[in-house]
Amino acid sequence: MSGLFAGVSTRGRVLFAAFLAFLIVAPLFLNDYWLAIIIIVCYLGYTGQSWNLMLGFAGLLSIGHALFIGVGAYTGAALFVHFGVPPALGIFAAILVAVVAGSIIGALGFRFEIRGVYFALLTIAFAEFVRIMVDHSRWLGGTAGLFLPVQNREGIDLLNLRGSPLMFYYIILFLNFGALALCRWLLAGRLGYYWQAIRDDHDAAQALGINVFRYKMIAVMISSAMAGVAGVFYAFYYNNLFPEQIFSVEQSVQVTFAPIVGGVGTLFGPILGAFILMPLGRVLSTLTEHWNLPGIQLLFWGICVAGIVLFRPAGIWPWMARTLRLTVRPGKDE
Repeated sequence: MSGLFAGVSTRGRVLFAAFLAFLIVAPLFLNDYWLAIIIIVCYLGYTGQSWNLMLGFAGLLSIGHALFIGVGAYTGAALFVHFGVPPALGIFAAILVAVVAGSIIGALGFRFEIRGVYFALLTIAFAEFVRIMVDHSRWLGGTAGLFLPVQNREGIDLLNLRGSPLMFYYIILFLNFGALALCRWLLAGRLGYYWQAIRDDHDAAQALGINVFRYKMIAVMISSAMAGVAGVFYAFYYNNLFPEQIFSVEQSVQVTFAPIVGGVGTLFGPILGAFILMPLGRVLSTLTEHWNLPGIQLLFWGICVAGIVLFRPAGIWPWMARTLRLTVRPGKDE
């Protein structure tokens, strides 16, 4: 077997096809509220794939992933607001800026052998540093925020990302499928094997002759590029940016929830985790809205993560795949 469904059983392929078909036709029977929920779910799934590529594939813990999302968002938004550059072109600048930010962190961290929790602290420090810079930048709106003009909320303008929520729904759905295919392709190649070797035993991989610095840098650059794309989507979907919000530690932590619940290091884990956490969290928020319990959704997510760490440390996806026989056992073809 080869391609995206390598190692996936016939049952798994059928279920995936049914799930994809459901997502494609979902706007036909979902109201605006639930359509917005699914858009956020897909956004979390996509950003989760970006984060999962660093930790799950290459063993690089980032708790400042909001940095890459934020610089991508502000780059695309600022080019559009101040110079009229459409996001279809500005997204390349956003990717470049996000990759440069990731490269700086990676070069500093890996050159000085900063690993584990210390590398995570380095990502947080840079995210906070950039937040303070944006806070004091009048050109980027500062603490008052950067606002995008809201136009053409009914039609479809892919060049300027101006259109209805339905347009954004299919864009983020496409990004999820693209990220899934990209990660599958990367894992199936030499790059993926090198990443997993570095993740499992950094020193042994180095002793075997793997250029650890180069391949960790590649992981950071690809992950930050994906996050930069997510930032552009975020900016043009919400039409406003506040540094305290998009660069916050809370934003970074939210990115980690879906892959942890679904399964770090798996392909489908981030998507599954997002589809579990967000709908349940929103339902809980709706049921408790009369009790005035701010932050109940984040509390619920934290409880879910704690439960996963205690009872399913590998995540829900590996257990589900075994239980429903969604994957093919080694040495068996189906």
